[in-house]
Amino acid sequence: MTTSTAPPTGPAAAREPYPLRWIALFVLLAAEVMDLLDALITNIAAPSIRADIGGGASTIQWLGAAYTLAMAVGLITGGRLGDIVGRRRMFLIGALGFTVGSLLCAVSQSPEMLIACRGIQGLFGAVMLPQGLGLIKEMFSEQEMSSAFGMFGPVMGLSSVGGPVLAGWLIDADYFGTGWRMIFLINLPLGLLAVLGGLRFLPESRAARPPRLDLVGVVLAGLASLLVVYPLVQGRELGWPAWTFVSMAVAVALFGFFGWYEARKRRVGGDPLVEPGLFRKRGFTGGLIVGIVFFAGISGFSLVFSLFTQLGLGYSPLKAGLVGLPLSVGMVGGFGVAQAVQKFGRTVIHAGIVVMAAGVVAVVVTLHLAGVDVSPWQLIPALTLTGLGMGVLMAPFFDIVLAGVETHETGSASGALTAVQQLGSALGVAVLGTLFFGFLGGHVASATDTVAPRTLAAAGVEGPARDHLVAALRTCGHDRATAKDQEQVPPSCVWLEGELRTAEAPVRLAAVRAAEQSAKRGFGQSMNLTLWIEVGLLALTFGTAFLLPLRARPEE
Repeated sequence: MTTSTAPPTGPAAAREPYPLRWIALFVLLAAEVMDLLDALITNIAAPSIRADIGGGASTIQWLGAAYTLAMAVGLITGGRLGDIVGRRRMFLIGALGFTVGSLLCAVSQSPEMLIACRGIQGLFGAVMLPQGLGLIKEMFSEQEMSSAFGMFGPVMGLSSVGGPVLAGWLIDADYFGTGWRMIFLINLPLGLLAVLGGLRFLPESRAARPPRLDLVGVVLAGLASLLVVYPLVQGRELGWPAWTFVSMAVAVALFGFFGWYEARKRRVGGDPLVEPGLFRKRGFTGGLIVGIVFFAGISGFSLVFSLFTQLGLGYSPLKAGLVGLPLSVGMVGGFGVAQAVQKFGRTVIHAGIVVMAAGVVAVVVTLHLAGVDVSPWQLIPALTLTGLGMGVLMAPFFDIVLAGVETHETGSASGALTAVQQLGSALGVAVLGTLFFGFLGGHVASATDTVAPRTLAAAGVEGPARDHLVAALRTCGHDRATAKDQEQVPPSCVWLEGELRTAEAPVRLAAVRAAEQSAKRGFGQSMNLTLWIEVGLLALTFGTAFLLPLRARPEE
């Protein structure tokens, strides 16, 4: 039998706890896990997918971009649909559509079909995800809300780190000969549990006076989101042509026009897609700014660290995923710490930022001391500290941001906040990924000038022959490090391989060793610089966090 409750009619009713709220919370968290897993797993699985069904270099990029774009375009509308149609109903539609999209991904026979199905996943995810934040606000009392929102932090962290581990394990295991397809098939039981759990345990919830859908607002918000996210996810691969910056500038202007239109629609008595009153609330507006900066840093850090471990240190996908497990352990510990000190409100967020920054600095120190042969065991203390700070920071974040949101504003607020997470993530991946690869070519070339001469000299290569080989190694290392498609061998490296075939065995071995050591050094130096930028982003997060209210609720 389906459980339901009447919509709340006032502040007191909104704080009345729903009897099955904790079970319902785990249903919502299952949906969050599905989204976070699917946002990340194709990064690990892309080479296997490309080897099986083909596709060019852009296929790998679009496996993630199609999902992100569809999600970003639909989130604000998806949140508002919960107010209109009902949050429980939209959650169920989103979860069922996401599960069907996952099945279609698993049976895809061409890159085009797979990319299209990834877009279907993203669209239904945009319908499903915003409902969770709104349902939590209505199911829990104000005293319990901080604990409920705090669960999102460790779940997001575990999924972000566990996604690559799970993908690597499923691909390596090749269950029933499914290979990469199992990373999508794993969503079927999760999705069905979310649907069945939603039918049984989620309450019906929607605005007391359901608004009408603002179709003009939908078009404006969707187009503006597309114009900003598309160049962010494609810019680095295309070399940041002028149109990417024009597109983002037009998006800013379009968002400004969208804001004016929404305010005007409210003034004339209409139902805007996003309630203008939200932006007069300090917690919400501050949370949007903090969210963009923080999630940009987190996503950028995850991308760069994955690139460093796989391309720089030569770890397998599974090993690279396992290296990140201390982050998850730290996040769970951070959640526990945050629950114990949640009464200190915004101070907890500031403390989490400081601890996380200390953890990132500790990663830099570890890489400096251990050098190019750093082991996963040596990274455990620094990554655990980073995760601890992340968990402390994220546990109170959603509670503080959404505490002042009224019932009729819940759909708008949930959609906007989730959209900001997506925008911040796309921005972080674009900026830190571009900077990392921008540093990489020069550092690999510089490391080659240092390492190659003495390595070749030890093999008996001297004079012009050594200088000639060092120059060839430098060019190959630079070109390989900056290649858009890491699987394609640059022409300079093809030429070098031809030269080495006629060389004596000791010279070939010395050249290979020099190339490997130079690449590791270059990756390490680029990683260090990027980590310092991450520290700068955390410092910016620390500053913008002062925009948040001191506590989620004034009476605290």
